[in-house]
Amino acid sequence: MLMDLVLNQRFVEALMEKLLEINLAATERFLQETGPYIQIYRTSDDLATQSGLLMSLEMYRSRLKPYHRKYSEFVKSHTSAAILYHSCGNMTDLIDDLVEIGVDAVNPVQVSAMPETAKLKSQFGDKVTFWGGIDTQHVLPLGTEEEVTAEVRKRIHDLGPGGGFVLSAVHSIQADVPPENIVAMADATRKYGSYPIRI
Repeated sequence: MLMDLVLNQRFVEALMEKLLEINLAATERFLQETGPYIQIYRTSDDLATQSGLLMSLEMYRSRLKPYHRKYSEFVKSHTSAAILYHSCGNMTDLIDDLVEIGVDAVNPVQVSAMPETAKLKSQFGDKVTFWGGIDTQHVLPLGTEEEVTAEVRKRIHDLGPGGGFVLSAVHSIQADVPPENIVAMADATRKYGSYPIRI
């Protein structure tokens, strides 16, 4: 697909049109039943690696963003739920574009790929909600309970002030995470995550 974005653009356009058609039909059926009752609508399309985007920003804007925009507009026209957009990796360069097409929250805030969470908050905190932030690559599986607590404190300190932060593990918690670390994350969240933030 990444090669086709450059070498076979007509195929990519036809594929994206078809995918959009299928997704709009499925989403319409879903939102007809659930639209009035949900607060969050999650959508996803991984666009980044740990080191940056899977493609240039210009490529995203010309080849994929128009379809993401149509999809977001469709969702917004069928529910008042906020749109939560999931993309792994360092998606910092895309946040303004996602906000522009109607995304309200980004997930998972993969801190192993974009660790400067205070900078994220200062740059985008008035535009989008951050959802995630607790490292699942190193801290949760390999850290001590004290390190987990420190991780929770840091992310609340960086992302929490003024609202716009939903604290959670970056990704699904795997079997290699000690139960004690899960409890430490929950306890630290209760202790430090109440507003007003005082860390």
